[in-house]
Amino acid sequence: MTKRRTLEVRVEHFPYAQPFRITGHVFTETAVVVAEISQGADRGRGEAAGAYYLKDDVAAMTGAIERAREAIEAGADRSALQKLLPPCGGRNALDCALWDLEAQQSGRPVWQLAGLPEPKPLRTTLTIGADEPGRMADAAAALADATTLKLKLTGEAALDAARVEAVRAARPDCWIGVDANQGYSAGALPALFATLERHGVALLEQPLARGAEAGLDGIERAIPVAADESALSLAETDALVGRFDMVNIKLDKCGGLTEGIAIARRARELGLDVMVGNMMGSSLAMAPSYLLGQLCKVVDLDGPTFLARDRDPGVRYQAGNIHCPSQIWGFPR
Repeated sequence: MTKRRTLEVRVEHFPYAQPFRITGHVFTETAVVVAEISQGADRGRGEAAGAYYLKDDVAAMTGAIERAREAIEAGADRSALQKLLPPCGGRNALDCALWDLEAQQSGRPVWQLAGLPEPKPLRTTLTIGADEPGRMADAAAALADATTLKLKLTGEAALDAARVEAVRAARPDCWIGVDANQGYSAGALPALFATLERHGVALLEQPLARGAEAGLDGIERAIPVAADESALSLAETDALVGRFDMVNIKLDKCGGLTEGIAIARRARELGLDVMVGNMMGSSLAMAPSYLLGQLCKVVDLDGPTFLARDRDPGVRYQAGNIHCPSQIWGFPR
């Protein structure tokens, strides 16, 4: 007889090495939900941090997982999970656990099961939280190994301009993108684009609030714009065409690697570039996104660099690249 599955859920806390500031928020730790699905001797794991701006916190994620528990333990697969839960962190944890379990049961790594390229090291952004311009410049200079930086902006136009100028002066050699986290109004965009162009910024992420995307219409720009909060799921991908140039896929907001891959493939069909990001978390959360990153033009998988401690084994950052050892997730053990 086929052995019945068991589902275990736990909450873990990962303090940050120092506070991290973005538009409207300061973070000091990440609380994650870990789902483990076991069947006989095989066990799959998945981790999720949720999306703070959707109020998808630990309580919401564990609640979603409990609603799906009976079906998961009875044998529901990833396709069934897509119908059991909407896109959310809880579904992400379960989806990634099911992928990992399938790798153990089949003896094949997830990248093969998903039809993805064999994973290789990826150039990743390293993020500098919003701070005083001088401190951001010092942080950029300290990241001497980095080749790709992302700066958090807050919608304070003059201060943001000084931040970009200071970091560019400190690191004239780096690719730089900026993330406004919905901090700007449409009227402020022309001046923002002028500032970013002057300092050689290569990407602007989510300048306007979700729901205010029409503010991008008719604005001349030479810098590509990526959708983050404006693009939560596969269902919202088609609507990005004409306003955005890139979609930032995060497994916590879209509900797992299964939908993340579908978004990447649909975006490419639509002529959109693809980016993979993260909602922070440990190396266990980065590993599935690392596989998705093999399809992406921009990779932003630096979550563990903010943590006071990570899992062991964990991802490695070297010469501006992220390396994800097979022992973390998604390979037969």
